[in-house]
Amino acid sequence: MTKDLRYPDALIADVLRSVKTIALVGASPKPDRPSHEVMKFLQALNYRVIPVNPGLAGQIVLGEMARESLLAIGEPVDMVDIFRRPEAVAPIVDQAIAIKAKVVWMQLGVRDDAAAAKAQAAGLIVIMDRCPKIETARLTAAGLL
Repeated sequence: MTKDLRYPDALIADVLRSVKTIALVGASPKPDRPSHEVMKFLQALNYRVIPVNPGLAGQIVLGEMARESLLAIGEPVDMVDIFRRPEAVAPIVDQAIAIKAKVVWMQLGVRDDAAAAKAQAAGLIVIMDRCPKIETARLTAAGLL
């Protein structure tokens, strides 16, 4: 049986209000990629977004230096936004726990119940199969953000 992925609007709004620094795993420098669009959108809302992509490490993406992994960031991260296939999630969640992130957010179509349970057991908030750009627009239109 799969876990119900309905999240209270108040939880999502609290997350979006409370986080300041977001590590975006699977960042792309290509403007036509969803991860690039979401990173740009979040930056426009004054979030600091650190791109994480081993193939881009050391390169600049939307004004921020890309890092090889979450462990290579070296500064506090509030939220880890995952733009990777579900089978790639577990080691990313392990790193999110290691860096003491507060939130793990898995993008649309990304879900790993076992990794989510591990993150929750470590005290992290987990949101799966959602997009912060879409949720921000939806909650703002509803007057909740």
